Amino acid sequence: MDTALKAAALIILATAVNIPLGYRRQSYPKFSFGWYFYVHISIPAIVYFRIKTGLGWGFIPFSITSAIVGQVIGGRIHRKRNKVEKTD
Repeated sequence: MDTALKAAALIILATAVNIPLGYRRQSYPKFSFGWYFYVHISIPAIVYFRIKTGLGWGFIPFSITSAIVGQVIGGRIHRKRNKVEKTD
């Protein structure tokens, strides 16, 4: 596999895995155990994939950034779906 294709797969995987985790994270109070769990649980899988594909340390910032993007997307989806409408 080409390095660019491996890097793209890593970025897509990190983002895709973190979208449902970011969605679930929104159900917990900030900085609680559940919140930390859903923020960090994807890290071992991403590290494993990075090592198995042979990508070096230089790709860590890309995987972290894409994991954050996935968390943000998942959180936004949760807030949008569970928006409480005010009735006056």
